[in-house]
Amino acid sequence: MSSSSSSPSSLSPVPTEECLVGDAQLSGTDGVLQVNGGEEELPDDELENACSDDDDSVCSSRASSTASITFVSSVEEPMSLEAEDDREEKSALVPSLFPFIPPTLYFSTAHEKVELLPVEQRRLLKWKISTVTPNVVKHTIVRSHFKVTKSNHDWLGCWGRHMKSPGFKALEEHQKLNHFPGTFQIGRKDRLWRNLSKMQVRFGKQEFSFFPRTFILPQDIKLLRKAWKDGGSKQKWIIKPPASARGIGIQVIHKWTQMPRKRPLLVQKYLHKPYLISGNKFDLRIYVYVTSYDPLRVYMFTDGLVRFASCKYSSSMKTLSNKFMHLTNYSVNKNNSEYQANSDDKACQGHKWALKALWQYLGSKGVNTTLIWEKIKDIVIKTIIASEPYVNSLLKMHVQTPYSCHELFGFDIMLDETLKPWILEVNISPSLHSNTALDLSIKGKMIRDLLNLAGFRIPQKEDVVPPCSSTSSSTSSLCLGNKERSKPDLSADEKVKRAFYLTQRYADQDFFSTVLDVLTPEDVRVLAETEDEMNRRGEFERVFPSPSSSRYLRFFECPRYLNILLDQWEQKYWSNRTKGISLLRTLCQKGVHVGTSDPAHIVRNQRRTLNELVNFPALLHSSCLSRVVVSHHHRSHHDDDDDDDDASEREVSSVSPGSSVTSSACASPQPSLTQSLLPQQLASLGTSGLVFFSPILYSSHSG
Repeated sequence: MSSSSSSPSSLSPVPTEECLVGDAQLSGTDGVLQVNGGEEELPDDELENACSDDDDSVCSSRASSTASITFVSSVEEPMSLEAEDDREEKSALVPSLFPFIPPTLYFSTAHEKVELLPVEQRRLLKWKISTVTPNVVKHTIVRSHFKVTKSNHDWLGCWGRHMKSPGFKALEEHQKLNHFPGTFQIGRKDRLWRNLSKMQVRFGKQEFSFFPRTFILPQDIKLLRKAWKDGGSKQKWIIKPPASARGIGIQVIHKWTQMPRKRPLLVQKYLHKPYLISGNKFDLRIYVYVTSYDPLRVYMFTDGLVRFASCKYSSSMKTLSNKFMHLTNYSVNKNNSEYQANSDDKACQGHKWALKALWQYLGSKGVNTTLIWEKIKDIVIKTIIASEPYVNSLLKMHVQTPYSCHELFGFDIMLDETLKPWILEVNISPSLHSNTALDLSIKGKMIRDLLNLAGFRIPQKEDVVPPCSSTSSSTSSLCLGNKERSKPDLSADEKVKRAFYLTQRYADQDFFSTVLDVLTPEDVRVLAETEDEMNRRGEFERVFPSPSSSRYLRFFECPRYLNILLDQWEQKYWSNRTKGISLLRTLCQKGVHVGTSDPAHIVRNQRRTLNELVNFPALLHSSCLSRVVVSHHHRSHHDDDDDDDDASEREVSSVSPGSSVTSSACASPQPSLTQSLLPQQLASLGTSGLVFFSPILYSSHSG
């Protein structure tokens, strides 16, 4: 099923603008980014070989310290002084929806300007520039009046490469880095397919049929030989290095003799019947943003990029070596003399379109684009869930506070002739290179909304300067409550509630809806943070949690209490958010989110749950702790080639498909639940009645 419309029209490339910056400052259309000392990489930055970035991003080696910041091949919207003066001024801070919760910093596009904070607060706005920080990020932080620092302790944000997991230990509680540890589990091609295959074995092809059959060599060589023989001489295969980017090393082949022998490879059945527009193959770059893994919160940007191959598609075996026909990577096709650029985000022309332009084009052909988007959301959610146990294990091991990590993913999706979406790969460092007005329009808005969603907060001064320095009253007032960012120790009461809801195998919706009956301080904190995020989402759409996300809870390797909490909150308040927000405002006004002795928010004071909780000690030993298994004791044979992984990452390595081993991430939120609850606290939960607790609901191994 292909469109027969006219060929994309020719469009002259937009001239690029090179902005070289002097040693002392970065001058732009929006202001000046001062440099405190030289540029410096992150501390302990051992980089993953996973700069998965097919759009010609800067994946350069580490540079020596320098005071200059260079903008290369970037387009910034031209703006006259008059236009600059006419821009709408935005407040530098976004207030929380709730009392006694601090505001977050506002980020803008070039069409807005951000007010100046008082000098005391402005001095705290420090950013760590990496050698791979994209220009679109640099321009965005300039507009919010950030300065660059080379210090390791006083920066608030950094956009850099992925680090080895132990490197995350260097992050301080006020700092936010654009990665989570362990996301290479979907960012490397071999790990992505290994983890999706494991999910397919566990849950069936009906749920996980959105990726082509894949073999990882040399481990799967015998299975590949059999599949090759069964496929016949007309079967096409695509081979990819497991950790490459930008189309490097990718080939489409059909003869066994064409198979490289001396290096690790990914071999997949080639999707040989793609949906075509004007005879050209294309794929979609979908921007996915995860603000938290526990609870899991996933957003998708509503716009994106459509990248076309620059030669008309043919299924002939004679064309398989033509990369301009079979690969859609911009970094490949830009080298074709026939490549046509496009700078109009609303135009269906050239070899790169905006995603919204594609939806409009397909809609004009009678295609149900909403259905396609829903299928892509399904792929995104399931793929992120596949990485969840690994990431949460490493977060607990190496990261002080969940505030410190967030991550943008680039999902590459292809539509076949029936308009079914297939996942091609996931990029953990998606290109933000903006060399045309089209790129800048989409990526500029996306980065603005992403940084606003991230929720950067001004830290208390004593957190980022030597302790002997005094803190002004204005700073303290502005940052009220910021100390709550680090994850507090759960009270014994909160641990009781979590264990109770995590250990019910045969519970139904009516049972889980009771999780909202008694909201603990941590419940209120998480719900308020989630609603604040939702309020700052811009053009992002939150896809998890959602009113329909209950169906995805069974795909988690082990259940998470906060996922259950947010799922029930969405089901109850999605159609009337005002009511839910009003409830949380009342609770925050009372200070519940910072801790309370109010009996209404203490589980053991609720008579209805008393008898249900008396068998809690037995519950902990028989149900909860028995499921805590460190999976590195059951490593798959696939892990023998993981030379690039450090020891801690091996602790959460992939297990063989179908294995009953669970990740150490399945441990309860606090490492030793029984040890942290005193006998008298357990006894206070009740004195009569016994309840039998079955294994955990949503266990992938339950009947």
